[in-house]
Amino acid sequence: MSDPRVGVTVTHRRYVPYSHAHYAGSLVDGAYALGLFGDVATEVCIRTDGDEGLFAGYAEVRFLAPVRAGDVVEVTGRVIRVGTRSRTLELSCVVVCRACPERGESAAQVCDPPIMAVSATGTVVVPPVA
Repeated sequence: MSDPRVGVTVTHRRYVPYSHAHYAGSLVDGAYALGLFGDVATEVCIRTDGDEGLFAGYAEVRFLAPVRAGDVVEVTGRVIRVGTRSRTLELSCVVVCRACPERGESAAQVCDPPIMAVSATGTVVVPPVA
């Protein structure tokens, strides 16, 4: 019998502020997406187990495209495996809007299609059921 928690999906959207740019070209560091993965994983744990849980680690992280200040990113976590206390999540961070400074100081555009920036597989743990 399949566990009903498999397939639970949480998505957050976030504007990337210019104050988070660390590198030339308004790039943000890769850890920015990992922090957002932690936020999504926390909500997944609350929804599936009634507890914030703890991030235990990543099996794989792939940085596929840059994330820049002025982007709007969509971060999604989906449960792909349920263990006794662990949950394996498929995680993605896609850029759905991007600043266009060459067109003007506040110009931006919708990315169609969205740009896959970071993907990962992560494991969270939750307390044992009392």
